[in-house]
Amino acid sequence: DLTALTRKKKRLVLRELFSADLSRLVNLLVQVCERHRRYRDFTRPELREALEELLVCLPIYRTYVRPGEPASERDVSIIHRTIEAAREERPSIDADLLSFLRNILCGWLQGEQEQELVLRVQQLSGAVMAKGFEDTALYCHLRFVALNEVGGDPARFSEPPAELHAWCQRVQQRWPTTMLGTSTHDTKRSEDVRARLALLSEDPAGWARAVARLSELAGRHRQGAWPDRGAEYLLWQSMVGAWPITGERLATYLEKAAREAKLRTSWTNQDPEYEGALRAFALSVAEDPAITRAVEGYVAGLREAGWATSLSMLAIKLTAPGVPDVYQGNEVWDLSLVDPDNRRAVDFDARQRLTRDLATMSVDEVMARLDEGAPKLWLLTRGLALRAQRPEWFDATAGYAALEAQGERASRVFAFSRGGHVITCAPRLRLSLAREGWKGTALPLPPGTWRDVLTEERHQGGAAVPLERLVGRFPVAILAREGA
Repeated sequence: DLTALTRKKKRLVLRELFSADLSRLVNLLVQVCERHRRYRDFTRPELREALEELLVCLPIYRTYVRPGEPASERDVSIIHRTIEAAREERPSIDADLLSFLRNILCGWLQGEQEQELVLRVQQLSGAVMAKGFEDTALYCHLRFVALNEVGGDPARFSEPPAELHAWCQRVQQRWPTTMLGTSTHDTKRSEDVRARLALLSEDPAGWARAVARLSELAGRHRQGAWPDRGAEYLLWQSMVGAWPITGERLATYLEKAAREAKLRTSWTNQDPEYEGALRAFALSVAEDPAITRAVEGYVAGLREAGWATSLSMLAIKLTAPGVPDVYQGNEVWDLSLVDPDNRRAVDFDARQRLTRDLATMSVDEVMARLDEGAPKLWLLTRGLALRAQRPEWFDATAGYAALEAQGERASRVFAFSRGGHVITCAPRLRLSLAREGWKGTALPLPPGTWRDVLTEERHQGGAAVPLERLVGRFPVAILAREGA
């Protein structure tokens, strides 16, 4: 249960990493209680327990209550739910004390110490969530690590396309210049690793068989009970997602992951024997010909669908409401894990050479250089060029409208229009598409002539265009209305 796991890990980091910060909050709360006769008799341990449970149960990084201003309805609702969760988690805590804390955190009790307590709680809660959830729980909750991302919720396995359309419309209305980032310095896995791992959800039975076979082959590399099954399952997901990967990169990553998980070793209390067994396992697995052949064979069935999924992600990022951000190195395929893996030197010379080559290449020549990442750079340069040429098509005044495909595979199409000038078509669930095809699915286009900025093909609107034509030569389409 992710909620229970997250609370457990937040309590751990509060006691091990933030004990002094919590003591400071207790000192402030003592001063506040002195000002309110009804609460003067609570002991420091009681106040500490109440504050700890409040920070543990807060489901977000922080609230935004400002001194002298009424709290927002959202903040009041979150604080109320947090207090109720703390009551359920620790029935021994005095209910009246928790209600008192709720009134302080909602800004309903004014005073210098009360306001400082509100600010200090908000300051500490973000750090506790970052260390407890991002840097601990996400290294323990290993069922499907593609979901384990900063700002994400692994308990929510996926979202229907309608939810993403609704989100884009809200962004256009409220935050049209927000940053759209799919890889950053702090992501647990690069966008291309996540795109490949996402394919596993389309073939869980095949993945289960692959893991069973890999685990069987790796049996001779184990040292007794080590590595534990959780660490081993993380290794297989990481190996497949980032393949090809060296044994040294894999071993370094697993060492960091084990220390962050804080189950058998940690940064402050290292277990050299366990870490040594983990490192030896990673290195020997990566050098075992039978295992590397099995991994290579499995990844071969994911590679092109994974690249195509990455291109769909990038096409949406380049044209959806907001401002696209590209983390350095991700201009082409980048199969990096968490830092320090994603801080490796970027070969900018190679990217510049490829950019120059693209200037004289056809789309078919671009697709022929798939393994180099040419299609990703092609999409990036052409998408950014369109934004530069017609910024008004993507700014705060541009509209956003979902487009619905027709046919048996209509649910596999994510498409939208920006202000009636640009249409993006990004297929989804690529693994099954590669096996089954489009089966007559088509996307109706508004009237007019539409030019695909990626292939230079033109499509006549006012009718439904087959997906085989729209994304036959390139995995995604970005259409600009001619004469607009």
